[in-house]
Amino acid sequence: MTKAMRAILNALSYGNIEVEASRRLADLKKLDPMRIFLKKLDTEVYNGEYKVPIRLYFPTEKRMEEEKEQSVILFFHGGGWTTESVENYDRVCARMSQSTGQLVASVEYRLAPEHRFPVGLLDCYAAASALYAGRLLPEIPPERITVMGDSAGGNLAAAVCLLGRDRGEFFPKKQVLIYPAVNNCYTEESPYPSVRENGQGYLLTSVKMEDYLKLYERNSEDRQNPYFAPMLAKDFTKLPDTLILTAEFDPLRDEGEAFGRKLREAGSRVEVHRIKGALHGYFALGIAHLHVQESFQYINGFLKELA
Repeated sequence: MTKAMRAILNALSYGNIEVEASRRLADLKKLDPMRIFLKKLDTEVYNGEYKVPIRLYFPTEKRMEEEKEQSVILFFHGGGWTTESVENYDRVCARMSQSTGQLVASVEYRLAPEHRFPVGLLDCYAAASALYAGRLLPEIPPERITVMGDSAGGNLAAAVCLLGRDRGEFFPKKQVLIYPAVNNCYTEESPYPSVRENGQGYLLTSVKMEDYLKLYERNSEDRQNPYFAPMLAKDFTKLPDTLILTAEFDPLRDEGEAFGRKLREAGSRVEVHRIKGALHGYFALGIAHLHVQESFQYINGFLKELA
């Protein structure tokens, strides 16, 4: 990494989260002029009396014909449980659908701090429950569904799979976790070296991660809940085969890789790939970016092997 790049990263890696300012910055992605050309459809499912919006993205007919059977990725976006949206991830999810040849169902779960844990998780769970029960896309069988998320969305994906198993309502066959936030501490007390090595100067800081947790939690007891921090689960059996992608210069790197080891030790088939030179958030970059291309090579290989 050049000195100039290091200086830019340090300047951008400011501490503490100001929610409204962060949301306004994230909303700049809505200005993407290519969004009008995306092939998509809006629908919804119920979480109690609340309607959870879901946006479906479709690959081109040619890309769909290349796949033997239609499959779907249930996707939860990142943003520290407090920012980002389905709208902001339009390009990401459309690219995902085209690159994998699968439908993508992106969930507009409610955000903290207005809606703290477990509200967003239960919105995601309602979407998963509807999908696995055949109420959302009845033509797609459960074994053709992949649960996927990046960052805080990776946390939600892992937690949805845990909760589905614990309730006995559904058992996902596969999940893809992209630099997932699965632990509950980003201070000096963290057991993971990447929190200290990459906690400053690489865009996502350890201070920001602590702020995100404080905005997401209702109280300090939530941090000990495995649906809040999936790394704390006491039982890792009967969980999906899993692909985990981590970024080299990311405070979340080591916990994601440790989560993969927990799953593998409990009997799941697990792939873990560290993307060299990558920062947290790289997956939202354009498809021409080498880190994104490398990620889709791993994702497509994983999906095809388990098809």
